[in-house]
Amino acid sequence: MTMYVWGYLHEYADEREDILDAVETVFSSGQLVWGPHTERFERAFADYHQVPHCVAVDNGTNAIVVALRALGVGPGDEVVTVSNTAAPTVLAINAVGAVPVFVDIDPGTYLMDVGQVPAVLTERTRCILPVHLYGQCVDLEPLERLAADHDLALLEDCAQAHGARQAGRMAGTVGHAGAFSFYPTKVLGAYGHAGGTITSDDEVADSMRRLRYYGMDAERYYVKQTPAHNARMDEVHAEILRRKLTRLDAYIAGRRAVAERYTEALAGTELVLPATAPGNEHVYYVYVVRHPERDRIIEGMKRHDIHLNISYPWPVHTMEGFAQLGYKTGDLPVTERLADEIFSLPMYPSLSPSDQDRVVDALKSTLAAL
Repeated sequence: MTMYVWGYLHEYADEREDILDAVETVFSSGQLVWGPHTERFERAFADYHQVPHCVAVDNGTNAIVVALRALGVGPGDEVVTVSNTAAPTVLAINAVGAVPVFVDIDPGTYLMDVGQVPAVLTERTRCILPVHLYGQCVDLEPLERLAADHDLALLEDCAQAHGARQAGRMAGTVGHAGAFSFYPTKVLGAYGHAGGTITSDDEVADSMRRLRYYGMDAERYYVKQTPAHNARMDEVHAEILRRKLTRLDAYIAGRRAVAERYTEALAGTELVLPATAPGNEHVYYVYVVRHPERDRIIEGMKRHDIHLNISYPWPVHTMEGFAQLGYKTGDLPVTERLADEIFSLPMYPSLSPSDQDRVVDALKSTLAAL
């Protein structure tokens, strides 16, 4: 049997009855967009994070876009972030006309090296956008101080960190806003594209609600704020996500159990295993390991019918589509080195110990053959 990194087919098999009931509930209501199911999910997701507001949108990219605009980030502003991220993080910055400014990453956690941020701040800097990558949080306390001292917005990219905590504080609740993706592979995933942003700021929340709905308030056909577009979450995804949210803590517990088994089984191998930063409670969206012969390992695992993933093989600053930013190879040495070495093992809550043993045995065999 072929094995892949993502396990949403297993999840669907386990939850099929509830998922199809959610679809039937929405379809039979006759209200597919802009209805009570979105409002219920927003309330539940906000309550889970103990914040007043969640604004549901159609994907994780737009979760960042509407947040940036609501926080006052626009053309010519600079946003400090990382190149070791999914390209949509940076594309969202582009979408509002702002300029991404990259700092390198920590070689142990692969997260933003917050010590490099002060050196790149300029009079045009408007926002710091840390990416909580792979399931754990960037060190937020220094960024909070920087944001306060320089009057900057702090927007957390939480697409890979649903339910993660740092020093007891949940991802997305520390900055001015936290943006989430609910893509199917995420810790909390829909069955298509969906996203959302949380905040404790009433004005930011009101602005985001307008920005996702053509710039309109509840009254239709009167545009109050631009630039804006249609970025609403549909009712089916909202109802599915509301139901799955009740299982989020169980998903996280399952991922942590899988990670613990990997760490125990792979100790002593040549792989560099994940490191959790002090104070972090990791949710293991992916289990990322390192090896200088990464590409040979991935090819070797295919012979065992196990297909692995790389997150991410090309740093954003090296991509042709971002050449206008003026970065060159060597500007972010840690990011560039790790992009050649990191890869992800199968990680999902329903991954059985026997299937995990299969991955570990194949991996050890592949390593021995290098």
